Amino acid sequence: MNQRDELEKQYDLLDEKIVCLRTARIIETDAATLFKLDKQIEAAEAERKQIELQIDNLDSVACIQDLHRALLKLGYREQIIFFKKFIKSLSIGAFLIHGSPDYGQRWLLNRLVTQYVHYGTSGKVIRVELDRIARRRDISALWRELAGWVGLGRQNSTSEIAERVYQWWQTQNVILVFHDVDCMPESYVQELLCDFWLPLASKVRDVISQTPKFQLLMFLVDYEGCVGTKDTLFVEQLEPTWEPKIPIKLPKINAFCDRVLTDWLETIEIEFDTLPILQAINQMQDDPVKVILKNSDNGIPELAMSEICGMCGCNWYEEKERWLKL
Repeated sequence: MNQRDELEKQYDLLDEKIVCLRTARIIETDAATLFKLDKQIEAAEAERKQIELQIDNLDSVACIQDLHRALLKLGYREQIIFFKKFIKSLSIGAFLIHGSPDYGQRWLLNRLVTQYVHYGTSGKVIRVELDRIARRRDISALWRELAGWVGLGRQNSTSEIAERVYQWWQTQNVILVFHDVDCMPESYVQELLCDFWLPLASKVRDVISQTPKFQLLMFLVDYEGCVGTKDTLFVEQLEPTWEPKIPIKLPKINAFCDRVLTDWLETIEIEFDTLPILQAINQMQDDPVKVILKNSDNGIPELAMSEICGMCGCNWYEEKERWLKL
């Protein structure tokens, strides 16, 4: 019996108790006994109310969980197909996730890792925010933070940092995430790739046939869509000559079009028939896809997901902070 069933059983028993107490009160004439019955009824009703609130809370949590699972089926098809193809056969790679503001770059990052990387975030994770002023002006601030992440001192070299990450990778998955690479000069991005990623990926590649195939993945997240303009930094296709040291630019994130939203609504109608959005849609006079597009500046992904969350009675900006681990 699950928790909700147990609570419903308790609720029904309290209902029966309250009925019995009220029945007894009707025929009782003794003042002291009446007072005692009133207190018992009051206590039972308060307990029943608490159980009702617990049931409502469970239903709300279940609804939000279903909504999360449903949103994980919306959009980003090109990026996911590319990444799934890569991850099936290769275990080392660096990826640029890029698009215009509010296009769900962080959402996509978490989808890729939690849905398609074996063991997800259970290995070592380094998550660096690059939007701080110090790192915009001085890449040495980045090296100091990376050194701290891997347990080294401020004066350690990039090769020593890479060596520590390499040691981690020999026993577990390692995921490196650099948010806001758009805040750094492209020369700094190139330095990060050449001085840190290239020697690390090359060393892992040289020994991967003799060691367990743990995954070493690096994600560069661009929230402005301005990184990767130099062809020498990234590749967009995996050619036979590709090597793990060469970072990959995933397809640029696009807005959700009407076809994407229509297909998604058809999918969730089959798989999530109790979602509140479906009830809201049934009460709409207008086309729900047109409503979502209108209220999301024509399909900007995060605005569209915010609109969908609103239809389900929850706040996208609150929930995504619970959903997103990276």
